[in-house]
Formats: sequence, structure tokens, C-alpha cells
Amino acid sequence: MKSQKTQPRVEQKSRRRFTKTLAAALVAAPVAAASTNAQTTPAPTAPPQQQPTPPKPSPEAEAYAGVARARFGAQVNEEEFARIKRDLEGNARNSERLRASKLKNSDEPDFTFIA
Repeated sequence: MKSQKTQPRVEQKSRRRFTKTLAAALVAAPVAAASTNAQTTPAPTAPPQQQPTPPKPSPEAEAYAGVARARFGAQVNEEEFARIKRDLEGNARNSERLRASKLKNSDEPDFTFIA
């Protein structure tokens, strides 16, 4: 009985070929970006603008930060608490934006849940 080696078809994709292609694209992307940046003329420099001041935290975010300080104050240092407070402020802003978008009764969900 002969052992036949099967040749992979050209249209057949393998995980190894996909990974090699992906790696080659990741290596080539910075080179391509550098070459396109080198060919363009530099944009005129604009005068430096002042950094925008961060928006004042909402009372809701301040309340959440107070609860976090009361519950986890002993385990969290000041640097970590500042990061937690920024995250809570971002979450409060996101929730305000979500509340601002009104849905109609006829709006479908973005996905279909199947259990």
C-alpha cells in the first residue's frame, strides 16, 4: 500500500500560514508607515495650545469615590486611589452618555443571545 502525501490546496488556510502572514504584516507595518511619513512634507507647526482642563467630576463620581475610600482606604495608597477616582469619573461620564441616548420600543438588541 502506497503512502500518499497530501499537498495542501492553495485556497486551504492553515493556522501556521495565517500566523506567518500575520507576523510578516506586523513586521512590515512600521517600515511601511516610516516610508510614507518620509515621503510627505511636514505640516506647518501650529502655536502650542493650552492643555484643556479636565472636566469637574460629577457629584455621582464624588460619591462613588467616597464609598471606595470608606471601603478600601486601608488597602489602597494615594496614587492608586487617584487612578480609581479617575476611572470612576470616566464611568460616570459614560453612564450619562448612555442615559442620554433614548431607545424606542422597536429598537432591536445588538446581538442575539442563545443559551
